[in-house]
Amino acid sequence: MRVRSGVRVVRHGDRRRRARHRRVLWSGGEVFVTVGVLLMLLVVHQLWWTNREARRGAERKVEALEREWGNPGAGSGGPSVVPSASATAPAADPGRPTSRAPQRSYAPVVLPRTSQAYAVLTIPRLGLRVPVAEGVSKADVLNQGYVGHYRGTQQPGQAGNFALAGHRNTHGEPFRYLPRLRRGDDIEVETRTATYTYDVDQVLPQTSATDSGVIRAVPRSLVRPSYGYDTPGYYITLTTCTPEFTSRYRMVVWGKLISMRPR
Repeated sequence: MRVRSGVRVVRHGDRRRRARHRRVLWSGGEVFVTVGVLLMLLVVHQLWWTNREARRGAERKVEALEREWGNPGAGSGGPSVVPSASATAPAADPGRPTSRAPQRSYAPVVLPRTSQAYAVLTIPRLGLRVPVAEGVSKADVLNQGYVGHYRGTQQPGQAGNFALAGHRNTHGEPFRYLPRLRRGDDIEVETRTATYTYDVDQVLPQTSATDSGVIRAVPRSLVRPSYGYDTPGYYITLTTCTPEFTSRYRMVVWGKLISMRPR
């Protein structure tokens, strides 16, 4: 820009540069706004929509199982139930009323198909009632709002370890409030043939995501060996991610079977 005889002269090149700068700033602003809106929609989808849909689906599945169990002839494609001659019912816990002791000399062996919902998990302290499905596939089980059974671990009422996994955040987040559980809290597992009640016994606040010891037949952490058991028993294991909104570590809750009520 030059000044001649007191008159300000603006070059066309300066005007074009300023116009380009304005277009760049405007376009950049539009991009940032668009990205912000997309991120907000993604958060809404993950934190609200997936929870809403998964919870509705889980509630419908619980209702369907209850209807099916009310009519033993329904659902011919359901799991096979076979008495286990080798399994014996655990002795009554001397610290609990004897009326809650198991009433059978064997535990049913349930053989569900992969991803099939075949039981209902109830945790009164958490107000939780959710289907249990075979396997821990995210797409077919966990993201449906269900709790998944680790294949290869025992089934409800069997000697050994009935091990389960569930989301802590998003997709129904059934295990979001697992840290609220305390020793002595009840965990119920209802199947076509019986209802099994476990009592919370130990809580492992954090361990590695690869700590396979926590779901063994006699569960004990390989990372924190002060947590777990030394003797065979009738155990239930609940696992979920920790801290919230991450999958870096696992939280573990263990319980022991204290009663079995036939349907």
